[in-house]
Amino acid sequence: MSDGTPTKSQEVRLVSYPDGELSLDHFEVAVTELAEPEPGQVVVRNDWMSLGTVYRDQMQSSLDIPIPVFQLGQPMWGRTVGTVVKSASPDLAVGDLVEHFSGWRDHVVGYAGQFFRRDPELLPGSEYFLSNGPTAWRGLAEIAKVREGDVVFVSGATSGVGCLAAHIAKALGAAKVIGSTGSPQKIDFLVQEAGYDAAFDYHDGPVVDRLRELAPDGITVFFDNVGGEQFEAAVQAAAPGPASRSAARWPHSTARTPAPGWTSRVSSRASCPSRASPPCTPRSRSRTGTRSSARGSPRAGSPSRTPWWRAASPRCRRP
Repeated sequence: MSDGTPTKSQEVRLVSYPDGELSLDHFEVAVTELAEPEPGQVVVRNDWMSLGTVYRDQMQSSLDIPIPVFQLGQPMWGRTVGTVVKSASPDLAVGDLVEHFSGWRDHVVGYAGQFFRRDPELLPGSEYFLSNGPTAWRGLAEIAKVREGDVVFVSGATSGVGCLAAHIAKALGAAKVIGSTGSPQKIDFLVQEAGYDAAFDYHDGPVVDRLRELAPDGITVFFDNVGGEQFEAAVQAAAPGPASRSAARWPHSTARTPAPGWTSRVSSRASCPSRASPPCTPRSRSRTGTRSSARGSPRAGSPSRTPWWRAASPRCRRP
């Protein structure tokens, strides 16, 4: 391109599906011609790309979850932020920061509607738009609207989103944050590092019993990462009255319908992470003898924004 925009781009392709250990032999780096943008299109230089464990799942020939797999010989994709370097669209200007899903390559040409403009002043760096913080912040601050005194339950608390949820909930004024996880070893992590006041292994008996034990007056906010039994348990353990509310993110599918008596509406996500870092205290045992952990007092702070395929977020409340 005569204006100094690169005429070629490098892209990573999957050339074979791994049967076991993944290696460099399963990939190739191809050099492609970078087309001149047509009317309505832009050229974007990719600056940062998110790397997640889901990409390893997509490097299989088929999946039993509703996510497309990477096609052999084709460029892979992934959440990315980049800068517009050439524009033939009135909707995006050269220099605009954008988020999109055409990762695994140096540059991409596409219609402006494929890219989502981001405000670089919102966060310390453009890479922050790719963190899990926005999902946690959006669900807790803007959908569930956590406030002073809330008792929050986060299922799947050791997920990327769950690990940030407690810090954000405490920064918003929650009095207590409880997390569920799948092994005793993760309980210590949740309480000592991830900011949770209490945590339990959901294998240790009915989840509703664990919630009633750790939150005898009921939970007022539920951030759901898994659905199923834990969703039903949270409904049963909710504090009485209209104050209870829920934000849910269900990337896969199983039985995830709200229990009778709850209503839901869909909301999209967009936002920013918190940097609060509450202290930790030692683990304690619950009255039933099942391992759980507890920790101290609430804190205050502030956070702030972005979306993706997790972006469908039912908000549930008692009528």
